[in-house]
Amino acid sequence: MEESNKSRWVVTGLLALGAAAATAIALQTKRYLEAPVASKKPAEARQLRIDATDPTRLSRGKQLYAQACASCHGAKLDGQPNWRQRLPNGRMPAPPHDASGHTWHHADAVLFAITKNGLVAGVTAPKGYVSDMPAFGQSMSDDDIIAVLAYIKSTWPERMVAAQREATDQHASAK
Repeated sequence: MEESNKSRWVVTGLLALGAAAATAIALQTKRYLEAPVASKKPAEARQLRIDATDPTRLSRGKQLYAQACASCHGAKLDGQPNWRQRLPNGRMPAPPHDASGHTWHHADAVLFAITKNGLVAGVTAPKGYVSDMPAFGQSMSDDDIIAVLAYIKSTWPERMVAAQREATDQHASAK
């Protein structure tokens, strides 16, 4: 009987520890995806909607994209060849940001978090996903990151813009 009670306490303790770890991971993931945009609180960052119509922002974004992104994602946003297949070193190639890629599947807040903080396996990328995507939060201001994303969005066909807008709306309304 005593051994049975000890086993129950061990199982209960392990379950509590697992629940605490899962909660910590969930909170960290939420904080990561809601990393504040300069002058925005985390809750407002989730609501981020990037305007891709301001000519000044688009010009700045195109310039910054050419300087910081085109070497991997292509001058025409076409990504690296075979971007869905691992390279010999196990890393994933840079995907395209044009209509042939999947960038437009993601909400503005998620694209911002990935660009600012980099790809993190199990948070903004599938578990086991490894890439060379750096975090640009130290080298670009939030406004610069938004300008790059606005430029990328400005190149998409209207149906991709509409789908991405819906993804952004769904993300913003999720709790």
